[in-house]
Amino acid sequence: MKTPEECQDMQDIRAAIDSIDREVIALLGRRFAYVRAASKFKTSATAVRAPERFRAMLEQRRAWAQAAGLDPDVIANVYRDLVNYFIAEEMRQWESNEHRQSAPSSAHE
Repeated sequence: MKTPEECQDMQDIRAAIDSIDREVIALLGRRFAYVRAASKFKTSATAVRAPERFRAMLEQRRAWAQAAGLDPDVIANVYRDLVNYFIAEEMRQWESNEHRQSAPSSAHE
């Protein structure tokens, strides 16, 4: 991929942006895999939601955004939406795990 300074036209720019966006989405998919895996270590719905962790995570992302020269409010909003979605999915996974663990065994004795 060309650096921004090496781009000769809008086609180069768009190709680079598309490539970066593909990488970002792949990384979000990797992140989501960890979110799903985390559900098996959570012991309650409150642990899944982890409101204190959520707030701390947003503050850290705001600081990272600021350090990268990005608008912290915009990045916090992106992460708020993304993580709320991930929490909802993790909750579904956690509830599914809970139902499997509490379901009576169907094994024949």
